[in-house]
Amino acid sequence: MKKKEKQLTHFAMTKFGKSIMTKSCLVAAICAAVRRSGTIRSASAFTGAPLVSTARSSKTNLAGPVSFTHLSMSTDIENTPQSTPIASPKILRRVKTVDAAPSEGDVSIKGWVRTVRKQKTLAFVEVNDGSSLSGIQCVLAFNDIDKTSKAEIDKLSTGCSVEVIGEIVESQGKQKYEVRSSKIRVVGECPADTYPLAKKRHSLEYLRTIAHLRPRTNTISAVSRVRSTLAGSIHKFFQDSGFVYVQTPLITASDCEGAGEMFRVTTLDLDNVAELPLKTDEKGNSMQSVDYGKDFFTKPAYLTVSGQLGGETHACALGDIYTFGPTFRAENSQTTRHLAEFHMVEPEMAFADLSAAMDNAENMLKYVVGQVMEKCDEDLTFFNQFYDKGLKARLDKLVTTPFVRCSYRDAIKYLQDEIAKDPSKWQYPDVEFGTDLATEHERWLAETKFNSCVFVYNYPKKIKAFYMRDNDEDGGETVNAMDLLVPGVGELVGGSQREDRLDVLMSKMKEVNLNPEDYWWYLDLRRYGSVPHAGYGLGFERLVCYVTGVENIRDAIAFPRFPGNAEF
Repeated sequence: MKKKEKQLTHFAMTKFGKSIMTKSCLVAAICAAVRRSGTIRSASAFTGAPLVSTARSSKTNLAGPVSFTHLSMSTDIENTPQSTPIASPKILRRVKTVDAAPSEGDVSIKGWVRTVRKQKTLAFVEVNDGSSLSGIQCVLAFNDIDKTSKAEIDKLSTGCSVEVIGEIVESQGKQKYEVRSSKIRVVGECPADTYPLAKKRHSLEYLRTIAHLRPRTNTISAVSRVRSTLAGSIHKFFQDSGFVYVQTPLITASDCEGAGEMFRVTTLDLDNVAELPLKTDEKGNSMQSVDYGKDFFTKPAYLTVSGQLGGETHACALGDIYTFGPTFRAENSQTTRHLAEFHMVEPEMAFADLSAAMDNAENMLKYVVGQVMEKCDEDLTFFNQFYDKGLKARLDKLVTTPFVRCSYRDAIKYLQDEIAKDPSKWQYPDVEFGTDLATEHERWLAETKFNSCVFVYNYPKKIKAFYMRDNDEDGGETVNAMDLLVPGVGELVGGSQREDRLDVLMSKMKEVNLNPEDYWWYLDLRRYGSVPHAGYGLGFERLVCYVTGVENIRDAIAFPRFPGNAEF
């Protein structure tokens, strides 16, 4: 360092102490010092590396990093009155395309190029930043941009990322606004010859093979925005209704549904089968079953299929709670309705019965769908045009029309009468009391019989889970359970009043071969201050399908997990 610079560094260390350990702190100290001591040519002279500003001005060199020197961080104090403040860099406001409106002066637009059109004196660049379906058109007049920006135009291709500086003005074309651009910089190039998303319409099946890039397409980006709005609206509904958000564990030793279709969690070395610990009998002889007492949790552990049982513990203390998180099911299903990893919304309400659960589910769905209709109209219009012509009308009816309520016995009768007219039209024509309704049955009830969302309640005990409360009026033949069936999807919500009688619950667990000792904590809720309580589960991805009109649930989640696929 030169003598002057050494003096300034010594002054800063003396003034502010040896605790100045970072470049930013040292620069701040030096700036304070130069106001008293003299000239600083460049802050980088004191730190050994160029410093990059996080703010860009309208004069920013878009071709590369900008040093503090370029942004007037250097100043000649010897030739400037001490009362003159150091000039601050002009900070450009970044505007997302969804918020585009005429601006006073230049703003910054950052996103990915969808299309490029070059003419003799103009270039038109459509930039999409993911905040809206349409993006925004940026107009670059060659006479109004510098040489650097002209050179950048030659690098533009579909998929490359850019930053555009310019003024947002009303458009002369079809779009509402456009950017009268003064500068453009390519942030990340995208080779056109290898980019998987050429400017054409791709099948949803193909897009699943490039799930890391498919959010750049109109369909998946619109699904993502609707999904985000739905999730935020669900939280807001329950929070505003006084529910407490509870995060239940993903790893569990309990099978909530009693179906056994669960992913096992283990740290045992499955690649070395010969060394797996085995159980022993009373004589010390090895048995042909793994001793999970030697595993991480000292017992069999699984990925949860539901947060309900854990949610009940908090409902029986906090009143009203809800969970919203990932759940897992090892069901070997390749249908368009099933995933191995999915998300469930599961509220639980203390001092509540089945009627209260149905009321809450109806109010919640009307609210969240209404929020999407208000905030995602452009996306819904896209889905209405390309995926389901009656989508917006169906959503409007859900919000404005009361849901129908129909007992299971009546639903079976309606189905039997309809199937009798022509059994050949049905894949599953045999319907009787005790039949677990198939999707074609559910959709006929919602779309044809009632043309509305419909709660079917009081299901046969033998086709429902052990924790559902037996109905006393029919001798326990049915349980106080419900499913919400919606047009276009079928079952969307399933719920029940929970069995709050200890002796009845223990008896039901034995009937389905569940060991009460594994559920001792769940049974304690019935031993100590038991209360009537009810709840339901909403399959979140199915809700996304319903609201967007997308048929395959694999397109309603970022990275679908299903048999044979755990890519990305």
